[in-house]
Amino acid sequence: MNDELEPLPFGEFGFDDTQVKESVSRMIRHALSLPASDLFLTWNEEDVSITVRHLGISRRLTKINYDEGRRVVNYVKAMAGMDLAQKLRPLDGRWVCPLEDGKRADLRISTIPTLYGEDLALRLLERGSALRELDRLGLHRKDLGVLKSLLSSPSGLVLVTGPTGSGKTTTLYACLHSLNDGTRKINTIEDPIEYALEGVHQSSVNLKIKLDFPELLRSVLRQAPDVIMLGEIRDPVTAETAVRAANSGHLVLATLHAPIAAGAIDSMLSLDAHPHFLASCLLGVLTQRLVRTLCEKCRTSYDISESPHTFDEVRSWLESGQGNQLYSAPGCPHCNQEGYTNRIGVFEVLKASKEIRRLISDRRTVREIRDKAVEEGMLSMRCSALLKVADGVTSTEEVIRVIPAEHLLPDE
Repeated sequence: MNDELEPLPFGEFGFDDTQVKESVSRMIRHALSLPASDLFLTWNEEDVSITVRHLGISRRLTKINYDEGRRVVNYVKAMAGMDLAQKLRPLDGRWVCPLEDGKRADLRISTIPTLYGEDLALRLLERGSALRELDRLGLHRKDLGVLKSLLSSPSGLVLVTGPTGSGKTTTLYACLHSLNDGTRKINTIEDPIEYALEGVHQSSVNLKIKLDFPELLRSVLRQAPDVIMLGEIRDPVTAETAVRAANSGHLVLATLHAPIAAGAIDSMLSLDAHPHFLASCLLGVLTQRLVRTLCEKCRTSYDISESPHTFDEVRSWLESGQGNQLYSAPGCPHCNQEGYTNRIGVFEVLKASKEIRRLISDRRTVREIRDKAVEEGMLSMRCSALLKVADGVTSTEEVIRVIPAEHLLPDE
């Protein structure tokens, strides 16, 4: 697999003061067309690299000189309303960039001083792009049923966990889209607002005026919502308020950093959430990773009859004809010779049963809670990944690349 994509064809466009606007616009359009999630300018000892994150992997597009790099950084900062004179401190901004055909790109801008210059990162979000439906996230039919049952509850806490860039926000927006049928008052607290949802009351954290998650959450509770979405639980005050809101008749959806579903409970307890109150309100936890999907144009299968036990662990969940082959994709023009064309979620969905609530209240270990969840029928991250491989959605190499090895080991 190549470390670089095909170089960006700037053509006659350069990076002098009169052409930087068109050149930056062309970079953004090119990145969105891949599609890429991020665009980076990185300062090196002799040049400035322009790279993108495509399907979760960084690829270099081209390089420019220092003078051109400074023009690009200054132009983007100016369009995002950032302080051009401030080059020694990290800065954040936002720019809604017009595209062709009346479309717009919502760009989250971040700069940070480095050894050679001011690195620039742009998170790319195309406004007007359709939100994903719950059944298009990649959930197995069993997990999809569990998630829908959690969302049907009038009150309680649903946590979505995973590392940065694992698709947590996409999942939360899909949940909100499912709930947004006009019968509920929905409020969100985000940092920042990534997609505008008609019929949903969205508020953004603003640290410049010291408006943070805890203060916004307290104010939102006075707005009498039925559903509250929290962009992230980061501190003890937010954790405590979220648990209190979930116990007082609100359905609360929130993200949290935790490696596995049961680990989210430990993370909440480490933020001083009261075990009894957490146990009484927790509906469930969804943990996810994103894996690349094999290109359907060049995907090939190979027989594994000599290893008949490969999918024994998930045999009961396989459809007829699955589990007899493995798949790979060598690459073709359609997938830019990468072998992959998109990404999809691999999930672990823990439903808080009566017995699991008791374990939480007693502050039992993550391992005990996870073992009980598996005993009660939870599909582990390992099993969910095996099902994706058996279905030909992704490859074993991709699963190993994305999911930590300790989560792929078979249960003892």
